[in-house]
Amino acid sequence: MLSMSKNSFKIKHPLPDTGPRSPKSPHMSRKRNGNRHTLQCIAGEYIQEAAGHVKKSSSRDGEGHIPGTLYCTNLRVAFLPDSSPNNENDSCCLFMCSDYEVALPCIGKLVAVNSFTKAKVLTSTSTLKFIPEELIIYCRDFRVLRFQFHENGLEPQAFRVTMAIAQAQENSGRDTCYEYLTLKNLENSCLARQDIQLQEEFSVVLFETLCDWEKELKRLGAADWRVSPVNERFDMSTSLPKYLWVPSRFLDNELKRAFVHFNERRIPRLCWHHPRGSDLLRAANFHTNSDPEKEDIRAIETLLFAGHSQCVIVEATADLPSLPEIHQSYSKLWNLSLCLTDTSVVPDEKWLSSLENTRWLDHVRLCLKKANEVTLLLTERSRSIVLQESDDRDVNCLLASLVQVLSDPYMRTIHGFQSLIQKEWVAAGHPFLQRLNVLQKNDQDESPIFFLFLDSIWQLLQQFPQSFEFTEAYLMAIYDSCFIPFSSTFLFNCQWERNRKNQNHFLNQIYTPINGWQENLCLEILQKGGYSVKNVGHTNLSTVWNWLLRSNPWQTAQFRNPWYNENNFNNGGTFNKKILLTNDDKMENISEKWTLYIFSKGSLSLQTHIFPWKNGTLSKKCFHRVQALETSREQEKSWKAKSNGSFIYHNDLLLLPSYIGTSIRLWKRCYLRGNPEVQVGLFASNIVKLTEELDLLQKRLTYLQARGSCSITLENA
Repeated sequence: MLSMSKNSFKIKHPLPDTGPRSPKSPHMSRKRNGNRHTLQCIAGEYIQEAAGHVKKSSSRDGEGHIPGTLYCTNLRVAFLPDSSPNNENDSCCLFMCSDYEVALPCIGKLVAVNSFTKAKVLTSTSTLKFIPEELIIYCRDFRVLRFQFHENGLEPQAFRVTMAIAQAQENSGRDTCYEYLTLKNLENSCLARQDIQLQEEFSVVLFETLCDWEKELKRLGAADWRVSPVNERFDMSTSLPKYLWVPSRFLDNELKRAFVHFNERRIPRLCWHHPRGSDLLRAANFHTNSDPEKEDIRAIETLLFAGHSQCVIVEATADLPSLPEIHQSYSKLWNLSLCLTDTSVVPDEKWLSSLENTRWLDHVRLCLKKANEVTLLLTERSRSIVLQESDDRDVNCLLASLVQVLSDPYMRTIHGFQSLIQKEWVAAGHPFLQRLNVLQKNDQDESPIFFLFLDSIWQLLQQFPQSFEFTEAYLMAIYDSCFIPFSSTFLFNCQWERNRKNQNHFLNQIYTPINGWQENLCLEILQKGGYSVKNVGHTNLSTVWNWLLRSNPWQTAQFRNPWYNENNFNNGGTFNKKILLTNDDKMENISEKWTLYIFSKGSLSLQTHIFPWKNGTLSKKCFHRVQALETSREQEKSWKAKSNGSFIYHNDLLLLPSYIGTSIRLWKRCYLRGNPEVQVGLFASNIVKLTEELDLLQKRLTYLQARGSCSITLENA
């Protein structure tokens, strides 16, 4: 959880009744709050407390305000204006991400303000000794919501709703609050666009079935690889997915001997195949207590080299920040952004210096630098590249994803990017529940490395705006969804945990006397009375990619980049196979059958033993120095010049981002959203209308050019 101020106080007043309340309860009467509207609750949600005659500040200084009613439910804090918006398209925010509501787990800090005393930070055990005149909610997604209560300040509504929010925010850590109930109501509210909804959900490869893995492997064209069901029952490793990509000639019986020699039994397996033959693998570190026999070593070598004569083991954590450093940096950035909202000036030199001290931009820079290095190693020649991390669940997720985005145009499409996150983060066992700490259960394991990945992708969007099908608004939607526990994507640490939630349901499998147990690949959708009946084997919580459950078509239209060139990729295929040319700087050849290198801190070192620590220190024989990617402009230009001589550099094929100086910028729309003054002019208010206007101008230009061509033809005649 993000660090907060330690100012807290005990509440000695009796807590209000937190049981379910009907919208027609006395606390919700029109006479009392003067509001003609009532809050529409989703399934399983009930109102705990409400306060009328509340003014929501529409600017940081509190001058502009909107009158309405403030609600506290068991799921969120919502503000309902007295006058409803004229157009639902006025906001481009998703459900619970607007300026009028916030999910309880998204609340980072509550501050009660009174003109006669010092502002106090509230917790569930706080004691409120005054009736607040203003309530400030600092959200974990960098939003700031300010609510001013009635001028007389004596009505108990302000006191009750403030205490209810503090208590409800504490109770939101129980994950049972979000099971089974929410999705049904949201689905039923979207029945009018059911066909679009179903298409949106099932078009994404979720990597939950054998068919999903085979489909993606076929797209990659990796003929020497197969899908192994060795972990189908999670008896090999609970943190790995059910299915793995392994060499075709490698039998499952041989594969099982390799699990014990890696941390958390996470063996090397394929995550991406280069069209010219190189393979990108990921694995955990070797288990230091393992003592493999010769047969086991041969099995490990087969996995690492994957049919290549050369293998490069990349130390993924070298030069990259640790998980505690990422958490500390993000917390500093959060506190710094909130401090900006409490000042009366825009960012100055002192603020920029404080931003530099957070080191967040430095971490983003290092991620792009490391991904650049791995991409070049992968593209340089046909070899096996193995990303190796202690437990293969954090940095490897980030690096593997960035390398694929840089190398594969399909991963820059909306469906490709969603499938990438499913494969390299969700299915691969990234502990989202611990790292994002959405339910705020364990602060020690919190480290938002996934946000570091999203920021890195945003940097690529700024440098290559025409190479991505999705927009900044799409990345913002993913970012905001991490704090809304109404989808299964970010609520679990691995597929095994997701499956345990369904242990009381029927498995999504069928049995035949001939074929035995098999995945039921035929999805049957029954439509009865306008309702859709889905597979009972899936959790009731939908995936985050079912956007139409939490938004309208106008909002999802903001996700598509109007300047994206659809010719960048062909049928979800790989990029131009002519991208590789002759490379004059190849690694030194030796007479051994297999050559093993370790890549760390920009250098390649030749290894004579597959387990270096069992052979003393790392081998210094035939040490080969790779051009180090330093942050200076001269050395990066030298690297760029070298890379341009090795392959065709094209924004729509292989992306090589810059990471020096001002190339890395602050994601203002995300981190400074609590400051309206800074947000002014950062982005277009309606990208759809802007696109339509550009289309009209393009048609007009084509028409004028055609008329001009006809005039020239007539004159020549």
